[in-house]
Amino acid sequence: MNPKDFLIHNARLVLRDRVIEQGWIAVADRRIAEIGDGAAPESGLDAGGATLAPGLVELHTDHLELHYTPRPAVKWPALSAVLAYDAQIAASGITTVFDSLRAGLEDRRDAVTSSLDVLAEAIDEAREKDLLRVEHLTHLRCELSTEDVLEVTERFLTKRPVHLMSLMDHTPGQRQFQDIEKFLVYYRGKTNLTEEQLQALIERRLRDHALRAGPNRRRLVDIARDKGIALASHDDATAEHVAESLADGVSIAEFPTTLEAARASHEAGIGVLMGAPNLVRGGSHSGNVAAEDLARQGTLDIFSSDYVPASLLQAAFDLPRRVPSISLPDALATVTDNPARAAGLNDRGRLEPGLRADLVCLTEGAVPAVRAVWREGLRVV
Repeated sequence: MNPKDFLIHNARLVLRDRVIEQGWIAVADRRIAEIGDGAAPESGLDAGGATLAPGLVELHTDHLELHYTPRPAVKWPALSAVLAYDAQIAASGITTVFDSLRAGLEDRRDAVTSSLDVLAEAIDEAREKDLLRVEHLTHLRCELSTEDVLEVTERFLTKRPVHLMSLMDHTPGQRQFQDIEKFLVYYRGKTNLTEEQLQALIERRLRDHALRAGPNRRRLVDIARDKGIALASHDDATAEHVAESLADGVSIAEFPTTLEAARASHEAGIGVLMGAPNLVRGGSHSGNVAAEDLARQGTLDIFSSDYVPASLLQAAFDLPRRVPSISLPDALATVTDNPARAAGLNDRGRLEPGLRADLVCLTEGAVPAVRAVWREGLRVV
């Protein structure tokens, strides 16, 4: 479908540096053509005083997994799962999503990781049939200590582009699981393994890490450099982790677990990404550093919805209320301009003439409510 040129008036426009309380925006040839303050030069779509913001940019979401495996041992038809996921992403105001797909099998029982190609092919099919509402890019989550991560990554890259790679390491005793008891709590809830089996799992993971994590990381960094793929670190906890990320050319620090790591990343120019649910809920569900604390310290750059798509917009509007020193334009940039720039997407993320007409119309309140969404000038919600 080819979108028609149009104009939206009587809208509260959130620009990158200011808010226009009553303004208008004209769209032509899929791009923002003009923005104005006050009465529009001609009639158009009346926003009724609602807020107009840039389409959100989502760098890390696990939500496709919940549609594909809605119950333990249940796999939903992949194309149907992709379409349901895409619809929920769009209804949350997200116009660009990086689908987080896993490379590197830690557990043979892991239905999501073992279905990497099935999910990727379903996304490809939906794209080819023009069934998707938002733009889908690929975020390949590479588990460093696994035996097959290099083989899977290299094979995947022969079939389709990857736009972001994250260097993951869930070894017990470090990063997300510095406290091994947290690892045990997580896996007791996730599996039905006995305590003896859990101890054997820990020992195996430690051996795998010692054998593979270093060589695999070096090779994956080389692949990302050769292909021009943006790199993200994951669960950095120490200054040493950040120094390694900086040497590897990492541009995004996903979910640093400590204030020390977040501050070091931010000061090094690495975009600090935290989960929007962390802010909305008032803290980390795993006991790590709170997103609000990082925001108060000025070391939070980007939000990800992680496992709740609607949390992205809610966090952006919650942030100025929780941290009054942060303006609405700066808060909204954590889900629009900042993630776009960190991923090398310079054609979106702001209401600005010449950029893509990715727009979200919403009403504010205790929870922001999405009323309409346009991707490149085409209404998708």
